[in-house]
Amino acid sequence: MTQSPGIRFLPRPGHEPALHDRLPARVPAEALRPGALLMPAPVNAHDHGYGIRTLDFGCVDDALEVWIPSLRLRPRTDPYLEALVAFSRLALTGIGATMHCHNSLNVDRLVEEAGAVIRAASEVGIRLALSCPLLDFDPWAYDGGPQRLRRFLSTEDWSVLAPSVPRYAPIARQIEAVLQVAAENDNPMIDVQFGPIGPQWCSNRLLETIAEVSALHSRRIHMHLLESPRQRRWLDRRFPQGVVRYLDEIGFLSPRLAVAHGVQLHEDELDLLAERGVQLVSNPSANLRLRSGVAPLPTMTRKGPEFAIGLDGTGFDDDQDLWRELRLAYLLHGGREVTRSLTAADLFDAAIWTGAKVLNMPAAEDYVVIDYAALIADSLFDDVDETEVLMARMSGAHAKGLIVAGREIMRDGQLIHIEFEAARRELLEQARGDLPRLQAERASALALARATRDFYTEWE
Repeated sequence: MTQSPGIRFLPRPGHEPALHDRLPARVPAEALRPGALLMPAPVNAHDHGYGIRTLDFGCVDDALEVWIPSLRLRPRTDPYLEALVAFSRLALTGIGATMHCHNSLNVDRLVEEAGAVIRAASEVGIRLALSCPLLDFDPWAYDGGPQRLRRFLSTEDWSVLAPSVPRYAPIARQIEAVLQVAAENDNPMIDVQFGPIGPQWCSNRLLETIAEVSALHSRRIHMHLLESPRQRRWLDRRFPQGVVRYLDEIGFLSPRLAVAHGVQLHEDELDLLAERGVQLVSNPSANLRLRSGVAPLPTMTRKGPEFAIGLDGTGFDDDQDLWRELRLAYLLHGGREVTRSLTAADLFDAAIWTGAKVLNMPAAEDYVVIDYAALIADSLFDDVDETEVLMARMSGAHAKGLIVAGREIMRDGQLIHIEFEAARRELLEQARGDLPRLQAERASALALARATRDFYTEWE
């Protein structure tokens, strides 16, 4: 520990009181300011790296399955620049590490795009876990794919949309691409993971292959699981024993696996995930915005599995602020009893230690510098629990410094190695350059969304 007058260090939020004027040796003195609070930087454990956020390209919140077709309107931009803006936005709020679920479905571009994303993370200075997408099943609609939607589309809309039905690469080719990304990007700041999009979009053979190669290469898996009620209904039909039990039967469940959302999980399934050492990443805002529901975090706090927190590209105020996401979870899951169901310590443990586990990164080796003086500027007492102050008032705007792996990447609220506004303007210019294509495709994308709504309305 080093001495630094007027600085508080909160090594384990919610578990230990802040230390005054004693700081970790790896934090440079020039990164600090009087009245600051230093703590381990939280981890964004599930995201998609939208440099242009979904609402900005017309992807209005809706039920998950109806919302997905509007992702067709995502502008075509440089993957490096998009990731640079997305990762910079996170770093500016004090996030030192993120899970990036890559969005490309073209396996022939995966290695090149992954390299661009990894370069962006390196230039910003954050740690990165890269979930490489894998899928081969049921595009557009569960239980039968595009043909199930055909009768809900006009002949004209179908003729426009049919050529865009995904044609998936062979399983061996998809796995090969992930392993190539991993081989070409061996770096302590990077962890490449298998990323099956979700069991509803993966054949049994693909899931079984991923389980085998994950064990063979000791490589982690990051997958969406049971996000929406419609996924629950379809997967219950497909797997009479239950999808979680099926995944266990094929050796998919292990401490190498993290699943995102899990809103529809039953208690016995939570027990099984906990028994197998699986981690779950909760995304409270995304689950509410896309009408999936509320994950059973208090149950997980009592019984497991361990959970982390992610923004999923659709945070509460659409500003990619993990601090506000933590506040939402804190209020949403507090319960109605005199004793809280979910504590601040539970959530900071999730955001710091379990988040690091999901990313396969060392825990609590990165630090955020918070303008704590601004948070308590009107306080009459100086001994209010710092963790409770953070839960009530902290936002990304109060994050003024960030140190990752001993390297200072933000000071006084400004990134040191990246010109964020210049990058954002360049990305937006690229996106606007793609507007003619987007305008031409918008009608068919909206038609597909309407057909999807009609299909699931009848299906239910």
